[in-house]
Amino acid sequence: MKTVQLGRSDLYVPPICLGTMTFGEQVDEPSAYAILDRAVERGVTFLDTAEMYAVPPRPETFTATEKIIGNWLASRAGVRQKLTIATKVAGPSRGMPWIRNGRDDVSGDDILAACDASLRRLKTDVIDLYQIHWPNRSVPVFGAMYYRPEQEPPITGMLEQLQALAQLVKAGKVRAVGLSNETPYGVHEFIRLAEQHGLPRVATVQNVYSLISRGVENALDETMHRLGVSLLAYSPLAFGLLTGKYDASGIEGPHAPQEARIAKFASMRKQRWGRPESLAAARRYNALARDNGMSPVQLALAFCYTKWQVASTIIGVTSVAQLDENIDAYGRILSTEILSAIDAIRKELRDPAC
Repeated sequence: MKTVQLGRSDLYVPPICLGTMTFGEQVDEPSAYAILDRAVERGVTFLDTAEMYAVPPRPETFTATEKIIGNWLASRAGVRQKLTIATKVAGPSRGMPWIRNGRDDVSGDDILAACDASLRRLKTDVIDLYQIHWPNRSVPVFGAMYYRPEQEPPITGMLEQLQALAQLVKAGKVRAVGLSNETPYGVHEFIRLAEQHGLPRVATVQNVYSLISRGVENALDETMHRLGVSLLAYSPLAFGLLTGKYDASGIEGPHAPQEARIAKFASMRKQRWGRPESLAAARRYNALARDNGMSPVQLALAFCYTKWQVASTIIGVTSVAQLDENIDAYGRILSTEILSAIDAIRKELRDPAC
């Protein structure tokens, strides 16, 4: 599997990244070890996690995923040097009081403390890519639609956050820095401040991107292309909607897979994935896949794997079988006709899960 450079950093990663937010909730520790072992065996040596994980977020599982990965690393001699490990400091608590005692701010000191805690849990000396999970600013993320400046609280600015990240890089605790759930303005401003003050340059942005969530293509892709920042695409299967498993009975029907995230957790159904229009759009793409001799998973992942906007696609799985299916979709090329059909559906239904 080829490798791709992340932004202008010295990080080179495979075009598939293993997302781990199921570890500690849907996936127990032994099963997580099996998935991690198989990922490395198949060349997926880029891992993404976060202090907030497992998902859905709750106090009982806060930081659980990093701990599982740290235990796995400690039990596998020599594996750490094969890996690129990314993790994230949580953004403002936004109704999650177990994060920084509910404060809706992420200061420089918060970033420094969170990084040290992640290093301890991961049982490693360095984090290859350290990301801010969502902006400190009051911007529409996770399915919210509008920016409302009147709701902007007094917060720590980007410069102070970048200065903290610079301390971590200088100390050798972090190799490169990134953002997540960001806007074009946010990316531009972080880059401007980094260049003006000689601070670490943002290498990546991790944002949602899938057949039913193509908001990246509404200006963010140009921003990232012109500034030399790489996209890490998360939720390429739209929380399972693009696997086809909800097509017949919906996400709450009697035949829906009850152990799947969106069916199992009511909080997930309240998000963008639970919108009726999201499932309706997913059904159209899933039917397109079947009509062209593919599984829905193959179409959805081939779309992400081959888009010029995407550096690495983050796949989240709950079993080794799912992992193999997702990796096996790599290398499939979609015809011009199928890509045109995809764009025709988007023109009609837009991006219901953005």
